[in-house]
Amino acid sequence: MTQEELERRVRHIQIHCRQPVSEILAGEYRSAFKGSGIEFEGVRQYEHGDDIRSINWSVTARTGKPHVKQFMEERELSLFFLIDVSGSAYFGSSEDRKIDLIAKIFALLAFAAAHNNDNVGLILFSDQIEFVINPRKGKKHIMMLISKILELKPKSKKTNIDQALDYFNRIRPKRCVAFVISDFMDKNFERTLGDTARFHDLICVDVKDQREITMPQHGIFHFVDAENGALQTIDCAAEQFRSTYLEEHKKQAKAMKTLCHDINADYLSIHLDEDFMHKIIGFFRARSDRSADAK
Repeated sequence: MTQEELERRVRHIQIHCRQPVSEILAGEYRSAFKGSGIEFEGVRQYEHGDDIRSINWSVTARTGKPHVKQFMEERELSLFFLIDVSGSAYFGSSEDRKIDLIAKIFALLAFAAAHNNDNVGLILFSDQIEFVINPRKGKKHIMMLISKILELKPKSKKTNIDQALDYFNRIRPKRCVAFVISDFMDKNFERTLGDTARFHDLICVDVKDQREITMPQHGIFHFVDAENGALQTIDCAAEQFRSTYLEEHKKQAKAMKTLCHDINADYLSIHLDEDFMHKIIGFFRARSDRSADAK
């Protein structure tokens, strides 16, 4: 991709995503993400009318006078995106590849964050950390990150979600909203994903190409594994193979959805041939409804 082509694609994504953000998505975003709650600020001496549940007993014992904890509401939000850029992200059975859809999803969410004056950070990973930038504000920052997603040439084609999550958990001790965008075609990341969900507001976005979840009924196809280069020839007319293939992908998606439910993370599945914008808006509305019901 030439620099001119890159700039043209970035501008296209910007035009495609910023208008719906300003017209539709900004309000849905604010409803879905309220902020990270409250942060401990300090202690002060107890006053009549204070909630006794806020008493800091260690300070009270040390000073001999009752003290209460003070908290400060955190209105500013930070979003961190962990994006899988392994070999399978560059697969696409149509004009667009999965990485192109991922860039659009990122842009839509990041512009919504920028519209709300929130911070956006990014980690691009394969089986190693390919790129990291800490959360910052502003539309220019978002444009730079979109360019980075599209222009990056990963050093590795393999995937290690567990390693990426462990790295993120170590560098980001402060609570934030964490989006993990991947096809989740990996193993042994469940425990670390659970650790991430305990400390952060976690959303897993499962991106698939339609050819990964469906198969034609006829024809001989040659498949190359995008991550290890293995070649396999498949006769799609073989009913047993086709049904087994589709069943495995259904199991993988169901297992991922169940895992997210069990660890109290959100799960969003988006396919390359779907209207990703309406799926994200629907996700925000469902999340807002859950928050309202919980009150």
